[in-house]
Amino acid sequence: MRTNISALMNSISETERNLNNICYNIKSYSFNTSIEELDGKVNIIEDNKADFDFNLNELEKSNKELSKLKAMLYEKNNEFKLSDGRTIQQAIVDNVNLRKLKNSYEQLLLIKNTKKRYTEVNNSYFECRTINFDPIQIRKRLDEIDAMIQKTDFEISKLNSVEFEI
Repeated sequence: MRTNISALMNSISETERNLNNICYNIKSYSFNTSIEELDGKVNIIEDNKADFDFNLNELEKSNKELSKLKAMLYEKNNEFKLSDGRTIQQAIVDNVNLRKLKNSYEQLLLIKNTKKRYTEVNNSYFECRTINFDPIQIRKRLDEIDAMIQKTDFEISKLNSVEFEI
């Protein structure tokens, strides 16, 4: 069967949702309900053993399938290379770190100079806090980082559509 990384990631998401549903079902099927009368007679109201066993088996199958799909995704992310020679996985890690750096630069641009007046019994003064960096340089670097992220994201998306055999 032929697929691509995007479709593979969709399959992984679907399998994870299915796994979560099965886990939820297992909890609800983990008990049998019965009524025990005072004379010792037991009436079974709900027997969930078959449903529990079925869902437990499905949980095992889904877990194996998820492991297989994720292993394939990691393999392809380490196999396909961007134009600069990085693998998709390396590029993803680089972009995560660049986004953190971008966030730090954006926070720096929010900092403003402040001037605060203090008045004491015999003295009055201003406390001046001035930024010690050039906001234009920070903005320029922020734009460079943003361009690098966009370029890498675009190359990753192109590679995500490359078909391969599973």
